[in-house]
Amino acid sequence: MPDISFLLLTGAAVFFGAAVQSGVGLGLGLVAAPVVAFTAPSLMPGALIVTTTLLPVLTIAAEWRHIHWRGLAWGLPARLPGSLAGAWLVGVLAPETLAAVVGAMVLLAVAATLSTVRLPLTPVTLVAAGVLSGAGATTTSIGGPPLALLYQHEEAARVRATLGGFFLVGAAMSLGVLAASGELTGEQVRAGLAMLPFVAAGFLAGRPLRRRFGTEGLRAALLWVVGLSGAGLLARALL
Repeated sequence: MPDISFLLLTGAAVFFGAAVQSGVGLGLGLVAAPVVAFTAPSLMPGALIVTTTLLPVLTIAAEWRHIHWRGLAWGLPARLPGSLAGAWLVGVLAPETLAAVVGAMVLLAVAATLSTVRLPLTPVTLVAAGVLSGAGATTTSIGGPPLALLYQHEEAARVRATLGGFFLVGAAMSLGVLAASGELTGEQVRAGLAMLPFVAAGFLAGRPLRRRFGTEGLRAALLWVVGLSGAGLLARALL
């Protein structure tokens, strides 16, 4: 089992990330990945991928009617080659280097979220987003930004439900590929399972937080937190 200080620190990040993701469609991996990479890089990415499997289940159970099934049909199969590429990277990168990759991925995610580019939902863009999402999720546990960039102008419930479908099946793919390649350890699985209660608590807190701060307020807080975390990770790796 992870020690209590790690569990409380990471649990707080997981709680906040889950609360934000329950409103805007992504956030759990973005907030928690830098914290895990700072405190216990050897647990990346397996522990966090295990943790992120619960929230999509809760989201889909609540909003399955809003899923964009055509998007899943094109994007999900494309996650498999991306996941295979991500597993290869996990095998060849040292934990410290992987932490730097997490930092860079977080900053790219912030840039993508702030982008005003509007990409069409076509088979080509969905397949490309699926490949990039699979590679990012398997390498760093952060697979949402390519998909969020495609769906950011859609109705909020459709974004949450569709990304939930991507995350659920995609997490299963990533865990299967990591396990098959020997990159998923028992310690990572135990740490991931220990953080699941924080995911459930964050999901339950999400609606009251949205009423209090609004979706845009949560999004702004997310960008500040993950931007500073990503910059800190990258600076530590470079220095």
